[in-house]
Amino acid sequence: MSYDGFTTFNVKVENAMAAGRPAAIAWVTFDYPPVNIQGLPMLADLNMLAQKLETDGDIKVVVFQSANPEIFVAHADTNFLKDMSAIAVSRDQVKLLDLQVVLERISKLPQATIAKIEGFARGGGHEFALACDMRFAARGKAKFMQMEVAMGILPCGGGASRMARQVGLGRALEIILSARDYDADQAEAYGTINKALDPEEIGPFVEALANRIALWPAESINACKQAVYASIDQPMEEALKEEAYWLYQATSQTPALKRFQWADDNDAQFDMNNQRGWEEMVIGVQEIK
Repeated sequence: MSYDGFTTFNVKVENAMAAGRPAAIAWVTFDYPPVNIQGLPMLADLNMLAQKLETDGDIKVVVFQSANPEIFVAHADTNFLKDMSAIAVSRDQVKLLDLQVVLERISKLPQATIAKIEGFARGGGHEFALACDMRFAARGKAKFMQMEVAMGILPCGGGASRMARQVGLGRALEIILSARDYDADQAEAYGTINKALDPEEIGPFVEALANRIALWPAESINACKQAVYASIDQPMEEALKEEAYWLYQATSQTPALKRFQWADDNDAQFDMNNQRGWEEMVIGVQEIK
């Protein structure tokens, strides 16, 4: 599948063989001078990217990064925000905004998505990062902010709802209502990112993580994502049913049953060396197809 023709970012697909099977990673690099503004061209590109990725069973992981050394993704373009209606509408007239639709589509991709943040991610740029599965940020370079309340609106690309799910109500309101910058270490403490890393560490760390995730079956990556997301906003009983549902989807589409049979035939689970070395053993088991 071709990933050419985008205007606000470029896509490089790394195809490697891991344990005798494709392990493809898509590196999406935002490059939209001067500031990677999040306008209609970027939303159109992201929508087209999602359309391609949704049907690409070879790509396991998508990493989003920036060619701009100071900015990951900037805020939403004021050109389309200024044209919003000044008339309040009733709840039954409300439709999702383009930004909400596109970022939700990114959030639901079957691949694991990682935001590698080495610059400013404010407003819609921060909301884009929150729509990814995982976020890692460089100390001394990354800055985050939701400035919308100061402009007279609110975060409307999932920034209010996703952040509340990520960090809890009080912390989300602190971030949103303060409308001030916070750095990578503060973001890690708040829980809006997975980890803050020194600038020289973030590249190797993200690459190693992406390569490891790309070893696993695409179907089980997607099943894990769907079950985890379902657990956020459902009662426990319903969330557990989602787990069971996605378990059956995984066993019907992956070599899982063959691998469990191999473990049983070889008494692998009773081997103390295996118990000590699960981290490496799960790589070796990829040979069983």
